[in-house]
Amino acid sequence: MALPARTKSQAGVNLPALRHHNAALVLDLLRAAGAEGISRLELAERTGLTPQAVSKITARLRAEGLAVGAGLRPSTGGKPRTVLRLVPDAQFAVGLHLDRDGLTAVLVDLAGRPVAVTTAPLDFGAPAEQVLAGAADAVRDLSAAEPHKPVLGLGVAVPGPLDHRDGVLHRVTGFPQWDGFPLRDALAERTGLPVTVDKDTNAAALTLSLGEPLGDFAYLHLGTGLGAGLVLGGEVHRGARTGAGEFGHQTLQLDGPLCGCGGRGCIEALCLAAEARGDRAEAARVLGAGAANLVGLLDIDRVVLGGRTVAADEDAYVRGVRAVIEERAARGGGGGTVTVTVAGGGDRPVAEGAAQLVLAPVFGRVGERG
Repeated sequence: MALPARTKSQAGVNLPALRHHNAALVLDLLRAAGAEGISRLELAERTGLTPQAVSKITARLRAEGLAVGAGLRPSTGGKPRTVLRLVPDAQFAVGLHLDRDGLTAVLVDLAGRPVAVTTAPLDFGAPAEQVLAGAADAVRDLSAAEPHKPVLGLGVAVPGPLDHRDGVLHRVTGFPQWDGFPLRDALAERTGLPVTVDKDTNAAALTLSLGEPLGDFAYLHLGTGLGAGLVLGGEVHRGARTGAGEFGHQTLQLDGPLCGCGGRGCIEALCLAAEARGDRAEAARVLGAGAANLVGLLDIDRVVLGGRTVAADEDAYVRGVRAVIEERAARGGGGGTVTVTVAGGGDRPVAEGAAQLVLAPVFGRVGERG
């Protein structure tokens, strides 16, 4: 199968200090190759590492159970090449989506494939200890699905705003009591796992960015709230304080209805109010107005819609958002070639993206734009 070329920032360097970095490059190519595998020579060519360095890395990966032989590639004049492949079920990661009214947890293998999924009701307004207990129970239940295989860590996706680097929540809309809560450390203590915390929209955008190349895009998640995940230059854009993507609280109507954030006329409030009264066309139009603002501001290539509210009528939302973007473009506002698509799966991409918060660094996919 055709494998993606490495970018300059992903090229290998033959320095002992970059042992983990180089191993991550090799692992990423093994993952991309799938069951067909890839030879050591191809690994050397694609990473820029010497054949000797690749041999040492692959020997170590085989000893650790992360790689295995996948047969021989027919000779083209020399010795047949041994092909290696990733062992996806050698290790696992857990992704946890804590929403305002429920949780979704997923156990994924190294290839990012879900092995087990669980969902449960959740009251995000309950005392923190109650929320943490439910989350920890879900993680333990999932980890038991593969009791003899190591779980690398727990990725947690929650509504923003928050501090991604320190794993501390800020004033989640409608739930100000979480402001300043150290969610990462609290869940690490409860589960015994390394924990990474990010916004739900960033988690979903991350997993989308690891699939088919989408260029620069915005993921707009409409569920119990509304937010955006931005991928610019192939990396999730979190901002200098990791607070980028608070899309739902841009003001569209100065004297509009009160929003849970304390402002008025926010796109989230307008969109959810239209949905609540059964006017989905208006909800899609409001979402489209916000999307068109993003397109004009960032000159992005694609808008991807997701979340349970969008999943209830994907076609209506795609049509409505596309119509507003195209209308704006016709007036010279840009966005005439922007594609509008749906992520699919409702809230599942968020939980799976949370697991990628753990897996991405294993494969050298750790970039973030400030």
